[in-house]
Amino acid sequence: MKKALRSLGTGINILQFTLPKIGMAWMFALLTSNFNRITIYELGVVAVLVTTMIGLDNFLSPVQVYLGRFIDRHPILGFRRGPYLLGGLLLASFIFPFLPRIAVGMGEGNTFAFVAGFVLMIIFGIGLALSGSSHLAWIADRTSERNRGIVVALVWTVMIASMIVAASVMKQIMPDYDPVGMQQLYNLATPIVLVTTLLALLGNERRLNKDETAVTVAEAHKSTPPGNIFTAPFAMLRANRVTRNFFFFVFFSTLGVFLQDSILEVFGAEVFNMSVRETTSFQQIWGGGVLLSMIVVGTITAIKPFSRQNVTLIGSIGTAIGLLLLSMTAYLEMQSLLYPSLLVMGVATGVYTVGALSAMMEMSAVGATATYMGLWGMAQALGNGLASILGGGLHTLFIGSGFLPASTGYAAIFALESSLMTIGALFLVHVSVTAFRSSLTRTDVSRAMEAGTA
Repeated sequence: MKKALRSLGTGINILQFTLPKIGMAWMFALLTSNFNRITIYELGVVAVLVTTMIGLDNFLSPVQVYLGRFIDRHPILGFRRGPYLLGGLLLASFIFPFLPRIAVGMGEGNTFAFVAGFVLMIIFGIGLALSGSSHLAWIADRTSERNRGIVVALVWTVMIASMIVAASVMKQIMPDYDPVGMQQLYNLATPIVLVTTLLALLGNERRLNKDETAVTVAEAHKSTPPGNIFTAPFAMLRANRVTRNFFFFVFFSTLGVFLQDSILEVFGAEVFNMSVRETTSFQQIWGGGVLLSMIVVGTITAIKPFSRQNVTLIGSIGTAIGLLLLSMTAYLEMQSLLYPSLLVMGVATGVYTVGALSAMMEMSAVGATATYMGLWGMAQALGNGLASILGGGLHTLFIGSGFLPASTGYAAIFALESSLMTIGALFLVHVSVTAFRSSLTRTDVSRAMEAGTA
């Protein structure tokens, strides 16, 4: 009986890890499946301005290492992760009720609307940096290497599923652009974030006593490099070659996966003349493939341990193949290949995600979990941000300018993404969790500290 109750408690705790992703999914779905399409296609805003705005938060990524170090060193009332997770997500969600009016102003060419939009995305980025480092560190702290794969799979399964549900809700509330319907959608962001995050944290983080807090803070000071927002992350990269290789793997693979994110729905409209309802379904098809593969791979790795590197490599190469199929779909204007290409890309991306995120959690030092999560988050954010800007920039250069037909321009963009995924895989070949851990000697930490203060 006691064993059954313990298992039930563990299952509930694992479920709680997934809940913050519901609010995050709602926010990301609004930005990448709705705001981008409405502003670029319906309101006629230049694509590169919109995608740069959406991706701006990612260029605050050095803040993630600094905030991760702050989180490691400064528990709040004995809690190391929860307060920062809740505060960061709430801060990010507060911007959304303002975005529908910002979109209209941008469509009218209002300079203030553009400035306000960029400021709001900076606030969004700070909130994401705070919540992202604390959420990954929370999972790493509370899981073992054996069950981490299934936990990661469930967490990101819930996020993708939530984005699919969000897309369905958006189609029902706003099948075609309507300012009132858009405002209703965006007003839901803060309530969804607040409720889901509070439920996630309820009873799922043990409060440290005074002595435990002192030990934890001392360990964090020992394991995390000093320095400011800019010097701390570069000190960590300079001190360790394996760290650099993994950082560049995360950067290039993230860039490869998400370069299409802000223009995929626009691609459906411009090449195949698809409606808002039809292009919103892209998220559901791609996300369905991710869901399926994450559940399968997460379950398999929980039953029988596999090399995280091999799993991630398979996912990376598979995603590259899916992007090549999407490039072929665009070039040949074969709409019959569109959904199969999205599904292949989604299945492979799910494999990649389980492997990469599990490896990220293993690539950390005792006492510095949030700091390393911040470093990998910085690589992800830089990849995401550059992907957003490149997506809009290449669209404007190739397609918006009339330099290339839409089909050829999109084919070139998707082929570039495939190449970036391959580059990321080449960096991953030179990464080993064992080598990383063996390299984290006191000498390396001292060298990192010296570099950080130089």
